[in-house]
Parts: sequence; C-alpha cells; structure tokens
Amino acid sequence: MSLIRQIWLLMLGTVLLAFLGSVTVAVESARNYLETQLQLKNSDNATSLALALSQQKGDPELMALLMSAQFDTGFYRRIRLVGSDGKVKFVRDATVGPAKAPAWFVSLVSIESRPGLAQVSDGWRALGQVEVESQAAFAFDELWKSSVRSALALAVVGLVAGTLGTLVVRRIRKPLDSTVGQAHALVKGEFVTVQEPNVPELQRLTQAMNTMVERLRVAFQTQAAQLDSLHKQANCDALTGLSNRAHFLGLLGASLQREDGTADGGLVLLRVLDLAGVNRTHGHGVADRMITTIAQALRPYAERVEGCFLGRLNGSDFALCLPVPGVARETAQALADALRLVLPSLGAGAAVAVGAVELRRDMQMAQVMGTADAALARAESYGPFAVELASEASPAMALLGEGAWRQRIREALVHDRVRLMMFPVVDSRYQTVHLECPLRMQLEEGGVLEPAARWLPLAMRSRLTVDVDERALALALMDATRDGQARCVNLSPASLTDSSFAPRLRALLWAAPRAARLIWLEVAEIAAVDHFHLLQELSRQLRPIGVRIGLEHAGERLGQIPRLFEAGLDYVKLDASIVRGIGTDENRAIFVRGTVTLLHGLSLQVFAEGVVDELDCQRLWECGVDGATGPYISGRV
Repeated sequence: MSLIRQIWLLMLGTVLLAFLGSVTVAVESARNYLETQLQLKNSDNATSLALALSQQKGDPELMALLMSAQFDTGFYRRIRLVGSDGKVKFVRDATVGPAKAPAWFVSLVSIESRPGLAQVSDGWRALGQVEVESQAAFAFDELWKSSVRSALALAVVGLVAGTLGTLVVRRIRKPLDSTVGQAHALVKGEFVTVQEPNVPELQRLTQAMNTMVERLRVAFQTQAAQLDSLHKQANCDALTGLSNRAHFLGLLGASLQREDGTADGGLVLLRVLDLAGVNRTHGHGVADRMITTIAQALRPYAERVEGCFLGRLNGSDFALCLPVPGVARETAQALADALRLVLPSLGAGAAVAVGAVELRRDMQMAQVMGTADAALARAESYGPFAVELASEASPAMALLGEGAWRQRIREALVHDRVRLMMFPVVDSRYQTVHLECPLRMQLEEGGVLEPAARWLPLAMRSRLTVDVDERALALALMDATRDGQARCVNLSPASLTDSSFAPRLRALLWAAPRAARLIWLEVAEIAAVDHFHLLQELSRQLRPIGVRIGLEHAGERLGQIPRLFEAGLDYVKLDASIVRGIGTDENRAIFVRGTVTLLHGLSLQVFAEGVVDELDCQRLWECGVDGATGPYISGRV
C-alpha cells in the first residue's frame, strides 16, 4: 500500500473515530441530563399532587377527581395512589411512543423515568403514598433532535478537517511525485532536477536527489568528452584533425552502399609533392605548417556542404568527397589555384597535385580509389598544381531540372510507385528485432525502383520530404498490420522543420494503434545536432502511442548533441563508418565499447549498421551492441 494511501486511511480513521466519539459523548451527556430532569420533575409533581390531595380531607371522590385532572394534562405515564393499608386506591396509565426518534435509537439509548413519591395525609393521619411517573417519549424526541444537531455540526467540522487534510496531503504528495518522476527520468536516462519543497524532511530528500542527478550529469558529460577524445584518437589524424585513412574509406564505403548515401558525387585526391624533400630542406616545422594549411583549405567544404567529408589518407595524401555530381573538376581546380597562392610562401618546393573522379552509386570502393589514384598519378606527372579528372560521366537523370524532378516524385507518390525494402536487424542470437524499411521509388513508369540516394536530395529541395515520409509510414503500418513484424522507417531531417509533420504522423498512428506499437522511426544523427528541440517534440508526441524513436548513422557527433539524455530517444544506430574494420582495429573497438556503455547508461539500445563480415560482427557482440544489420546480416539471415 502506498504511503499516500496510508496517510489517507489514517486521516479518515482519525476523523471517523473523532466523529463517533464526539457524537457518543454528546448523546450520553444529553441522556444523563434529560434523565436527571425527568427525575426532578417527577419528584416535584408528586410533592405538589400530594399536598393538593392532603387538603381534600380524605374524600376519595375528590382525590380521584384531582388525580384524574392532573393525569389528563398528557405528560404522565402513570399516576397511582396507594393507601396506608397497601391497597391501590387510584391508578391511571398511558403509553405514548416517541414521535420523531426512530425505534433503533430508542432501543439503543435508554432513558429511565424514575417515579416521584410523596406522602398524602389528613393532618396527623396518613392516607397513603402518591406515585407520579412522567412520559419519557418527549425526552427521546428531544434527545434525537439534539443528537442530529450535534452529528451535523461534527460532520461539518469533519469536512473542514478533511479539506485541510487534503491540502496537507497534496502539499506532501507534490514533492513526492516530483521525486518519483525524477527517479523514473533517471531510469529512462534523463537528468532532471526539481524544485526543493518547504517541508524540511522532503527538502533533504529532494536535495539528495538533485545532488545525485547533477553528479550523474557531470559523469555523463565527462564520459561523453572521453568518448569524443577516443573517437578522435581512433578516427582522426593527430596533426590536422581530419579523418584518417581507415575512417575516410569507411565513410566513403558506407556512403556508396547506403540507401540514402551519395548517389552521384565526386572524389578529389590531393597529394603533396616531394614531402620528404620539404622535410629535408626546410624541416618538420615547415612541413607541418604546409600540411595544416592544406587541411584549412579543405575544411570549409565539410563545414558548408552537408554530406561532404574529408580525410588525410597518409602523410602526403588528402581526400575530399563531394555529395554533388558534376563539380569534382571545378572543386579540384579551385583547390589547386588557392594552394598555388599560399604554399610557395612556406618554402621552395611546396606544391601539390590534384586528381578527381565523378562517383556513381554502382561503383565499388576498389574501382573508385583505383580510378582516383590513376587520375592523381597523371596529375603528378604533369607537375606542380596540375589537375586531372578521371571521368566526367554522370547519369542522364541528373540533367533534369528541379521542376521535372518534383513532377516525377509527385507522380510516383500519386500512382503508388513506391515500395519499402526489408533488411533485417538482428540480436546476438540472430533473432529479428525489426526490419529496416528504406523507401524506394519508381521515378519512371515501368522503370526500376530507385534508392533514396537518387531522389531524396531533389525531394528535399522540392520540399516533398513530408509527403514521402508520410507515405513510407503508411506502407509500414499496412505491412505491420498484415504480418505483425516490427518495422523501422527512416525520416528525413528536413521533415522535422515542417510544423504539420508531427500531427500528420500522429493521425496515421492513431488510426492503427495496434500496428503503431510495431513502428520504429529514426532520423539521422545530424537532425539531433541541428534540430534538437524539434526531435524532442516529435518524441514527446509519438512515444506515448507506442512508437520507438531513434537515431541512425550515429557516432560522429554524439558528443555534440545537447542534452542527449533529454531527447526522448529509445535507441541509437552506429554508422557503418564507425563499426567497419572494428574486428582488426582495437582503437575502434575501444571507442565503440565506450559508446555502447554510455548509451546503455542512458537506457538506450545500441545497434550497428553496415556490418560486412563475421569478424566485425563478432567484435560488435563483444562490445555489447543490442543488434546489427548490414550485408553480412542479410546474407546470414
């Protein structure tokens, strides 16, 4: 039984006991008073009647007449005259029941009407004894009315006491509820502080809870900072802070394979010419300044263009991946021109060569890097600051204008030329947790189903992502209703900025409440960084329906998410670039293990994306992930 209920029962029992005790005392006092008054009245009346009878000189008729007249006043139960010889000379009896007092009250509360006795004489001659007993029915009626009045008055007092008790209990319960809510928030991985109450005992409890929450918050922030440091150590070049070779290739591979990755884009490779000679001639200091200058020239691309990433592949090679097709040569030339103006000032012989290649989604990693290396080699053979493009091929559809793209996407939605793919996410026992369901779209009637990488950028530019995401959720609800299998739908970060997005999703989910509990919704990590409050509001509206909310492609910027513990998430999916190669890279394993520990501490499930081989998968289970997906998982399941 809860503490509040015990307090309520104690207060109710106290009020009832006080009420019953007070009523009992009041009734008993009134009964004793009425009984005493009846006895005194009987004695007085008997004395008065005996005096009147003594004046009748012993005439039986006059005495009988006088007693009858006295009895007929209606307030007596009995008047009796007993002669000196012990014989009854006169008796009159009457029985009158209470008019207002109920029978149970009369039987429960007895009022004894003791008769009054007085001697009747004629001078010195004793004539007998008169006995007068008044009716008790009127006393019962009066006692009943008095008891009712007392009970009503005490009931009013009890109600007032109950009201005051309710206010006191609410005052006690409010900080208790806040503390309970604070504890529940901790269970969910949220660090919430509450206002301290004025009650000293509860104030100490709240202070202790707030102190604990603050310490946990600091511990989380410290752990997040440590993870960020581990991430940089595992994935970043120490001198420039750019991605190292393994991490860059992981990002590139994940981008080429993901449904929403780079469909068409460009890759620029930049090589410092004769870095060893610069070291010998000018020293390591000049060589390091040259390397950092190149990194500074590359960094604005990643900062200004979403989906653009860069890395230092080795001592002298840099790489820049562009998410936009047709600009690889232009970007390579711009970099060469900018560095031509800066590098010579650092020392003689400081120069670079630049190679570029246009990317297509159907290209493999080895093909991309081989083609880019060949272009870089040709540029290097041409001399300092030379630029060479390997291929300028790009898909014909890229030449379509924005209006044509918008029209094709709208037609695909209207004519239901969209389908959800299904890729399993499994736990360590290879049991399906849910199905990842990216949306594919048939942009031309009778054509192939295109992945999101082909059409999503244009859908974002045309502001159609809300319609696309709504259709994907509707399809997932239909499929979940049919087979009862949990499904995960990817939402575009651009959709969060539309004020109608959350209400539209909520309406869809409310229309199918049972299937809604099988739906997982996820957005890219960048959405939690750029639109934290919008993601938090989406979680607040949809999680009560039973939907699970999570992040995908996570790991790069987890430390940059403000108050991750307050985002209202259920799970996080680590990006393929984070987990790829973990089986042979201990630094990556340490980072992933720390990330999993941190996220589990926030009551979040952790899944791994893009698992490509058994060795990586086994190491991920050892790191404690809750599930995994990717080519290896799909092939095994």
